[in-house]
Amino acid sequence: MSMTILSLRAALQSLPENAPEAIISGNFAPHLLRALGFQSEEIYPQYNTGDGAVDKAARKTTEDDVFLYTKSNPYLLLELKGRDVNLSEDTAQYQTTVNQLKRYLLAPNCKTVQWGIITNSCHIQLFRKHGKVIHPATQCLAIDADNIDNVVASIRQKIENPVKALTIAVYNNKGGVGKTTTTVNLAAILTFLGKKVLAIDFDPNQQDLTSSLGLPLSKGSVFEALTERNVELQTTLHPYKFPLKKLSAELRFDVIPADQELTSVPEHILLNHLRSNTLHRKLEFSRQEYDYILIDSPPNWRVFSQLAVYAADVVLIPTKHNNLFSLENAAMAMKKFIPEVQSKKVDGSPIPLPIFFNGEKITPPKLAVAQQEINNILKTAKKEGFNLLPYFYPKYTNASRDLRIHEVPSYANIADSAFLRIPAVYRDRSAHEYYKNLAKEYFLQ
Repeated sequence: MSMTILSLRAALQSLPENAPEAIISGNFAPHLLRALGFQSEEIYPQYNTGDGAVDKAARKTTEDDVFLYTKSNPYLLLELKGRDVNLSEDTAQYQTTVNQLKRYLLAPNCKTVQWGIITNSCHIQLFRKHGKVIHPATQCLAIDADNIDNVVASIRQKIENPVKALTIAVYNNKGGVGKTTTTVNLAAILTFLGKKVLAIDFDPNQQDLTSSLGLPLSKGSVFEALTERNVELQTTLHPYKFPLKKLSAELRFDVIPADQELTSVPEHILLNHLRSNTLHRKLEFSRQEYDYILIDSPPNWRVFSQLAVYAADVVLIPTKHNNLFSLENAAMAMKKFIPEVQSKKVDGSPIPLPIFFNGEKITPPKLAVAQQEINNILKTAKKEGFNLLPYFYPKYTNASRDLRIHEVPSYANIADSAFLRIPAVYRDRSAHEYYKNLAKEYFLQ
């Protein structure tokens, strides 16, 4: 075992029982960062993020670009706390620290950052940043002299081998809220914006995504890839191509179509063949190939939805302002279904993204009705121990009582495009702008 890892354990053991932040910063953080692979000239203390100073920022030296001197393009941020700050999950201090780290990760001088860590030397947690999205890459882990080496080695493995893709399950337990329309048009607009995208039709009963793009259904090949160890899921891909005639070029994203054989297999047999992590495991190769993987999920909480949400880093939840059940089902996903999956995964993912309104234009009176319903949902959730405010009103703070929810209006225009087998964003200017705004609101920094 190397001296670096031994010195980390020794550094942890030497800390006073109630070590304050200054002691953690001076006596523990340097050994932690060295164990993560960073040398002293690759670490900058009190780095100016553009929105406050984070305790440490780090980046490997590239040729003559030494981070300590150039202070450009940080890769990892480390936010430290003293042992008087309780970083156990579900504590207010933990949530405050996570929010602080997220603010730094999204700050102007941190666009290149891909990772963030919080620690008080009793707990540690790693977060991944992909564009605007920040999600846990580990659970908040208790650390001690017995496990510190393994925990930090695991974190180092992740930060040195980042997954390229962000995997997004588009899900609401309520049907008719535009999940497929969202998936198709997000895939199309992200492709237009230069991203490499894979879209998965994981709703074999409806098959709407496959149909809307004019692609052939799979006839058992997706089922075979999911259930056979030696068959890869990428063998089932079909490209969707949209010609750009003026440029003699084309836009292309890949699609895994719906498999009609999955509709005829009884659920109890599916459950014998498919584990909750099956899709997640089968997407391992794709996560290094694509920038975004979008999964169109069925409107229920059964095997396909469960596999889709398990495979995801984040869950995007379309709702409709004039459909109370879509709002209640979004809350149900956040309170019950997503935590159910988080408890099975070692990295604490997926996390829900804030809801958005998908449908008709909203008049002020109708918005007031929707807000009243949301307030009722939030109050009920709070009594049950859930704070859903950030997922319904993400910009709401004590200082700014912002009740804005992102909207994608003109649903009729967008839905009509499905009959032409062309994503609306490729034929309708307003749809193009709506979904470009959606991509920028949620995903692109």
